[in-house]
Amino acid sequence: MTLAEYNRLEKEVAAKHLMDCCGSMNWVAKMMLHFPFASEQQLVHLSSTIWYEQCHHVDWRESFTHHPKIGDVKSLTEKFAGKEQAGVASATSATIEALADANADYEKKFGFIFIVCATGKCAEEMLQLLHDRLENSIDEELHIAMGEQQKITIIRLKKLLLSAPFDFLKVSQITTHVLDTAQGIPGKDISIRMQAKKNGLWQTIAQGITNADGRIPDLLPQEHYLKPDTYKMIFDTGSYFKKQNLKTFYPQVDIIFNTFDESHYHVPLLVNPFGYSTYRGS
Repeated sequence: MTLAEYNRLEKEVAAKHLMDCCGSMNWVAKMMLHFPFASEQQLVHLSSTIWYEQCHHVDWRESFTHHPKIGDVKSLTEKFAGKEQAGVASATSATIEALADANADYEKKFGFIFIVCATGKCAEEMLQLLHDRLENSIDEELHIAMGEQQKITIIRLKKLLLSAPFDFLKVSQITTHVLDTAQGIPGKDISIRMQAKKNGLWQTIAQGITNADGRIPDLLPQEHYLKPDTYKMIFDTGSYFKKQNLKTFYPQVDIIFNTFDESHYHVPLLVNPFGYSTYRGS
């Protein structure tokens, strides 16, 4: 379907399609105030602006209920072989059971299911991320999960308008890349938290695990831009070197940096057990 074809749908049908992309009635109602949409870029921009600026905790929680559980053994084996969760399909039974246990712990602690944009992530990576996010406060998790929902929403909008151009979409405004300079290889499977200050305290707003190339290209949803401010990226270097049976002088690396506008900010880390450096990349 093209955007022009979508715009010719009855409003009720068009709204139902949006509900399939993000299960929040308030978000859909506010989106439909702009129907028909002028362009794909306007559609994505509105989806983000409304989600972040006009929706609230109750709307975010409502959208979470429209997802099957990542970690429920039955749903993992029966429902999660689709493209969005393709990485889970090849998981071992032990990993699936571990995901089920961790997801139960997560839901018990936070009161909603674990939401993650699983595209391109294997089950082991999601399990590691789930364990990392279990350490968060409920306020941190609500904001992280709603960001993951927005990533999923964009994927589903692209699937809805399969014949429409979305080449205007760029990578996350904030990206990172870890290079292990001791071995000359990418720093794979490193947990990273991105934080912002709220009421004078650092709060996690996004989390990720570095991929096989040592990168996290999707810390933030596409077309979502942070206000100019000071932010912090925390790299769990201790766990990375522990997996290699190596001692490190730096169990954690914190990089604090400023943003000035809506341009792209790449924050790389060059690290070895006894030293590290960083710079603004491109």
